[in-house]
Amino acid sequence: MPAPSRPTLEAIAREASVSLSTVSKVLNGRPGVSAVTRRRVEDLLHDSGYARRGVDAERGEAVELVLENLASEWSVEVIRGVERVTRQNGLAMTLSTIGDYHAVGDELITGVLRRKPIAIVLQFSNLTADHRRQLRTRNIPFVVVDPAGDPPPDVPAIGATNWAGGVAATRHLLSLGHRRIAAIGGPDDLMCSRARIAGYQSAMQEAGIPVPAERAAGGFSRADGEREGRRLLQHPDRPTAIVCANDMQALGVYDAAFSLGLDVPRDVSVVGFDDAPSAAWARPPLTTVRQPLQEMAEEATRLALRLRAGDVENPRLELATALVERASTAAPAL
Repeated sequence: MPAPSRPTLEAIAREASVSLSTVSKVLNGRPGVSAVTRRRVEDLLHDSGYARRGVDAERGEAVELVLENLASEWSVEVIRGVERVTRQNGLAMTLSTIGDYHAVGDELITGVLRRKPIAIVLQFSNLTADHRRQLRTRNIPFVVVDPAGDPPPDVPAIGATNWAGGVAATRHLLSLGHRRIAAIGGPDDLMCSRARIAGYQSAMQEAGIPVPAERAAGGFSRADGEREGRRLLQHPDRPTAIVCANDMQALGVYDAAFSLGLDVPRDVSVVGFDDAPSAAWARPPLTTVRQPLQEMAEEATRLALRLRAGDVENPRLELATALVERASTAAPAL
């Protein structure tokens, strides 16, 4: 029995009742096609099983990295990891920013289709089903680093053991003798943030200590940490230790403590998460949970390149976190 023939662009153009040039515009992300026609052609490309082949000569030798922004220490570590692997493979790295991890829009995907990278690595971003279909139709593999939510099983992703990190941070404080331990969470719609807080709660429950009913939460910024830290530390029965969802929050807690005349760690111990470069430079140096950001970015890039070669068994991986003990934690004062 002969193998079914591969769908052609000519056949897709006939079925969509459009010209071949219109199908080509859709395939290459070029303007000049109405939204309705573009969607009809995209659906036919997907439903027909069309997958673009033999186009590497048309593509640049670049991996595109899509970041929330370029200002954070997190982003710098990811850039370093992706750049290292692309350089090792004789490739270039290009950068795009979205400004908000919730908003990978049509404009960015259209730009990707025009630029024709050989693969994409995305920070946080959850692609829509339509975006995933568009990329797969063009044989542009993608991998998400530290996904914001719970991506579908077929979305390749590299994460970290955030829950285990939350457990390790809290157990460290418990081992020092702390019992009044508060936590400051990050955005509730981020899976990593929820996992870190869940780890804190599990460790507290394991030790038989009630988890505070009111949980401080906010963004990942230093200002968020200062605001929530000030609120916690002004409480009559203030905590002797605070677990933070990231290092910038922890540095904000430093600011709150110092403004209230409190000393870290004599009056309050503080633990961060990420082990960004600023953690070691802080005064006192910050105890934190190391998230292997560069290694995560490296693995994401290697995975994207393996996907391009069709050599992937497991598209999901979590790298281990580890507690880094510094001078911001000590036994509680008597």
